[in-house]
Amino acid sequence: RTAKLPRVDIKRPLKVIGTSTVAAMQSGLYYGYAGLVDGVLEKMIEEMGTKPRIIATGGLASLIATGSKFIEEVDDTLTLEGLRLINERVRGK
Repeated sequence: RTAKLPRVDIKRPLKVIGTSTVAAMQSGLYYGYAGLVDGVLEKMIEEMGTKPRIIATGGLASLIATGSKFIEEVDDTLTLEGLRLINERVRGK
């Protein structure tokens, strides 16, 4: 018997503390995911012992990058470029 939660756009909210259900959900989605990404990146950097160049790619990369302290660049075509390079190597070009 819970209330039906509304669908929300994933976007950076104006405040972390939401003053409505929609704002609270957006805050949780945005800051929760950005925090998850930074947490994983921080552990990877610790294990590597050096700070690599961090490039985000994928559907919400540009949005999450705005809330990340580690992501330096967003490249929407990085995965496709990698596949193109692999294809060229396989074909011997």
